[in-house]
Amino acid sequence: MVIRAIGAIRGQSFHCNRLLVIKDPFELMTIQESMRENVRAAIKSLFDIDLAEISVEVPPRTELGDLAFPVAFELAKRLKAATGQKQNPREIATRLAEEIRSVEGIARVEVAGAGYVNVYLDRAAYLTSAVPEPEPVTTQLGGKIIVEHTSVNPNKAAHIGHLRNAVLGDTTVRMLRSVGETVEVQNYIDNTGVQVADVVVGFKHIERRTLDQIKAIDEKFDYHCWNLYAQVGQFYEEDKSRLQLRTDTLHELEAGEGETYELADYISQRVLGCHLETMLRVSIEYDVLPRESDVLHLNIWERAFNLLKERGAIELATSGRLAGCWVMRAAEEEVVNDDEETEHEADKVIVRSNGIVTYTGKDIAFHLWKLGQLDIDFYYKPFYRYSEGHVAWITTTNPNENDPAHPRFGSGAAYFNVIDIGQSYPQRYVKLGVMAVDNDQRVERSAHLAYEKVALTPATVEQLGQRLSEEDQQRGAIGMSGRKGLGVKIDDLIDVLEANALVEVANRHPELTDSEQNETAHKIAVGALRYFLLKFTRNSMISFDFKEALAFDGETGPYIQYSVVRANSIFRKLADAGIDTSAADLNAVSRQRIAELFAGEGGDDLWSLVYLAARLQDTLRSAVAALEPAIIAKWAFQIAQRFNLFYHNYHILSEPDSARRALLVAITSIARRQLIAALAVLGIEAPERM
Repeated sequence: MVIRAIGAIRGQSFHCNRLLVIKDPFELMTIQESMRENVRAAIKSLFDIDLAEISVEVPPRTELGDLAFPVAFELAKRLKAATGQKQNPREIATRLAEEIRSVEGIARVEVAGAGYVNVYLDRAAYLTSAVPEPEPVTTQLGGKIIVEHTSVNPNKAAHIGHLRNAVLGDTTVRMLRSVGETVEVQNYIDNTGVQVADVVVGFKHIERRTLDQIKAIDEKFDYHCWNLYAQVGQFYEEDKSRLQLRTDTLHELEAGEGETYELADYISQRVLGCHLETMLRVSIEYDVLPRESDVLHLNIWERAFNLLKERGAIELATSGRLAGCWVMRAAEEEVVNDDEETEHEADKVIVRSNGIVTYTGKDIAFHLWKLGQLDIDFYYKPFYRYSEGHVAWITTTNPNENDPAHPRFGSGAAYFNVIDIGQSYPQRYVKLGVMAVDNDQRVERSAHLAYEKVALTPATVEQLGQRLSEEDQQRGAIGMSGRKGLGVKIDDLIDVLEANALVEVANRHPELTDSEQNETAHKIAVGALRYFLLKFTRNSMISFDFKEALAFDGETGPYIQYSVVRANSIFRKLADAGIDTSAADLNAVSRQRIAELFAGEGGDDLWSLVYLAARLQDTLRSAVAALEPAIIAKWAFQIAQRFNLFYHNYHILSEPDSARRALLVAITSIARRQLIAALAVLGIEAPERM
């Protein structure tokens, strides 16, 4: 579904002039896309067939070609259907190979097997054109894509499970922007839900604090709320009648005024400030912070509610278990029995019988606003100013607080929501509700980016000082629970990572100042943490373990960072030796000589590194099509491995052949540039030294 949605956004075609000019791997049309267009043009010329989809494969070894097209098999079927005569795929492939053989940028074309067209690129031509700095990428998809991520309840400190959401969302934003997209980053603030209500109950009825006393708390506020929130669960367990306090508080929060609302508003905004500080430590920023309370109090919900009723998308249940509730109409494939409780019964309830709007109902209203389907907007005021001048805006109901300098938010061409897989069913009802009001391409393009949660290994739980039962000790993973106070706080985790990295940095580089050592340790810690959360596919359950997360060897962020550090050290040493490392040095070498070097001993290994680096843009587009950051993480690890082999096998400083040295310098430059670019998409920066 996600791939189809992205395809709908793309909705474009390229005009081919049958001339393949390979420039930089960051240019608008990638190598694979350029070759597809040349093959498509050749097919049209030879067979008068317009083939929309053309498969392309990357052979496992460069000796077998740089690109392989199995298109002859599909053409054989098309031609047989048109003529009634059986066609030989290998003969078709031979004609196709001859047609594209003269395309600029291709060294040779071979037919392999039963009908594969294997293309070998002009290595020298590619290398000399890839060395200069890349040109800016031109927007391809168009429109504004809204990515909502993090959305942590503003009632306590954020934990590692929340961080997986935030890192996935932030990397998705970076992926989209890397291919030219305009992206708006939203962090939805559920400040009227049960979790906020419960911490309010804790402050009022357990600690018995006034608002002024809460404001006077000088310890880390989100940590204080973490501990208090865990106490509230026990408070309810001791006396079930106390749950009425939660219900009463929820009503007061939805009313949007009064002492309880003022207290909740202060708590949620102060905790939110803590969350933004925490996320900034791992290079995550936001554009706008829409508050759930404002969805209710600015009549955005009321407007959506009326539209849902007008469209017949919801109905008032008059009997059965849901009597008095406004519920979504069941999909055709669902069988509804109002007298029986179903697994997802609550997900289709939009307004409960007590008048409280559900999460699903408020979310439908919010997403109608996201896509510009409501003739109403929020007021906005600055909430958090980042060091480089970027502002995170927050919604408000007060027109006097509205800052007219705010950007235009919402009205997106599509939305992507990063929400854990457990919310897939309610997210389905949200989309159904939006579609019921006004179904168009914007809704079809939108998607729920589901991901599995993060659990803890028993060893990690014990390191946190939590006692486990014998049964839990036998489990491979322990689920986190905010109500039990069980989880790894993000700030604690970053502190441990930075402390461990600092020890290593101080031992290796005592000549650095304290500030330089701390900055280096921070970059290593962020690299370790973000890569650990990104190397797993979204649908993979992560069992978090301190030892694995802190490892600096193997498939880790620091391993990839160290590859960049090694490349940097090469250029420093070359500069110290007075050796030219500019593109001009390679330009002084003839293409024929470069081709000879690639054709000589070790040439395939050298080209394999160049060609892998060249595929970054195709990798980015694949990741965007699948909305899967792990694709980029895996590519970054692969090129780091390949570069480290190159580093050990080729010694540039001692290379006596100036032409070969220029080639090795150019390859190092390209690999370093692509590694840095990939790390930037992953939200990771390589330090100068490690």
